[in-house]
Amino acid sequence: MSWANAATSVWERASLASAAFALDPLGMGVALRGPPGPARDAWLRCLRERLPRGAPVRRLPASITDDRLLGGLDIAATIGAGRPIAEMGVLAQTHGGVLVLAMAERLDSGTAARLAATLDSGMVVIERDGLALQRPARVGMVAIDEGLSDDETLPAILLERCGYIVELSGVGARDVDLLDTASDFEESRTLFKTVTVDPSIVTALVSAAAQLGIGSLRAPLFALRAARAICALDGRRQIEDRDVELAAILTLAPRATRLPADQPEDAEPQAEPGRDQVKDAEASRGDGPAKALEDVVLAAASAAIPDALLEQIETRRATRAKSVGEGKAGDSQISKRRGRPIGDRAGSPREGRLSLISTLRAAAPFQPLRLRETMRVGRRTVIVRPEDFRIVHYRQARGATTIFVVDASGSSAMHRLAEVKGAIELLLADCYVRRDSVALIAFRGSGAEIVLPPTRSTARARRRLAGLPGGGGTPLASGLDAGAALANQVRRKGQSALLVLMTDGRANVCRDGGAGRERAFEEALDAGRRLSAIGAQALAIDTSAAFQRGESAATLRLAEAMGARYVKLPLAEAALVNEAVRETSRRPRL
Repeated sequence: MSWANAATSVWERASLASAAFALDPLGMGVALRGPPGPARDAWLRCLRERLPRGAPVRRLPASITDDRLLGGLDIAATIGAGRPIAEMGVLAQTHGGVLVLAMAERLDSGTAARLAATLDSGMVVIERDGLALQRPARVGMVAIDEGLSDDETLPAILLERCGYIVELSGVGARDVDLLDTASDFEESRTLFKTVTVDPSIVTALVSAAAQLGIGSLRAPLFALRAARAICALDGRRQIEDRDVELAAILTLAPRATRLPADQPEDAEPQAEPGRDQVKDAEASRGDGPAKALEDVVLAAASAAIPDALLEQIETRRATRAKSVGEGKAGDSQISKRRGRPIGDRAGSPREGRLSLISTLRAAAPFQPLRLRETMRVGRRTVIVRPEDFRIVHYRQARGATTIFVVDASGSSAMHRLAEVKGAIELLLADCYVRRDSVALIAFRGSGAEIVLPPTRSTARARRRLAGLPGGGGTPLASGLDAGAALANQVRRKGQSALLVLMTDGRANVCRDGGAGRERAFEEALDAGRRLSAIGAQALAIDTSAAFQRGESAATLRLAEAMGARYVKLPLAEAALVNEAVRETSRRPRL
């Protein structure tokens, strides 16, 4: 069977990537994208069958610790022997084989960096717990990316080291057609070492990668390894153009960040040159074969580029631009009590939860010295001192609370209160999806009141909102003071707060209940500056009618004092307000 001619469908190309990777897996990886299913299971099964006999294949969970990954001190053996004894980690145990990273999109940056360093160097360096060791760890990697949203993607440092990017999202059970897995891969693996490479192939791959906007030099190197593997699979020692085309499809096309420069559409077609003219042009340039091969490679890679490439690239950039720790329920923070374990640090047991294993590991290297100091040599005793204590640290998701400060005065009720309620309805639905808490403060008459304390019950919030009356004066400063006080309470609980002010800017009631538009507005500006000082994110939505220009200017001045984003609520466009709240909540506080 000719592998080069069989790779026509999505599954056949995925199977070809599996075969090529099985011939030459060490020092590189495969990004396997797609949900769990028969296609992914079949791909992994084919890979295991094609690897060398005896090559270890180990599954690596996303939550693996450094001790298990790299190795470290064997506590039981160290205490029993009275001297430091090293324990081999998963990377060293997989030497010569392949690591399968489950849910690789959830790997933390530290683990991803250690894996990348091992792929580059082929060694594991241990310098911890009184040990200084180096062990060989030449491994391959299959990073399974199960991210169903743009918020979860494979770490960039690992994606750059993946020679093949296999997309199985649209492949079903009926599309899976197991190719010839009974081929003699051992013979192909031996033949792979003898495949020769013409310099023009290297030139063509590097030039094609540059025109596709691929900045990493690893990409053409991976493409060259793929072309050699495809050639060996077909039982040949000389790389052909079809091998290079398939290599570009498997390695370069998924990495493209732009479409290659084409001839302008309005350019007039030129007459096809004659054969003698082509030879003369190639001779004058001196790079005829390389240029021709480059065009072939570029055409093959361009044809394999997915539709709407530019839109996908913009989505990836927007995802990477988000602040670290940003999620559906707010930012994350380091905690000593609850959350996801991320390691341990030196500390007192009074400060958090004691990590017994890490504490013994810290104390083990010093046992011979301590036993001699205390005259307990020969006794089965472990001496632990306060400096050995290790406390577990956790990463805890910070909750987020959206505080709606709503103008329910007579002027607002007359013009826009019904539309304001409609906008809040959409915002409440979005908060429910993000699992945010919501609070509602209404100001009218002579003061402000908390209509709804922070809660996740959107049904309760809707009931309170539906029964919200309107009428009376506009104590804008009192509403902002109440919002700032509630935001402070939320922040003291370790949560992030977003204040959404919805007003027409017509302040006419002072803090002391007195009347006077000018003084009431100055007090509102003062309240806005105080709100800005506490560091809470804010959004000021102008609900005044379109023809009231002076009031719009007042709300804009108030937004500047608050350090908030200003949005004018258009007529019957509450969905735009919802989007404005989303964008504001994603912005880091300056």
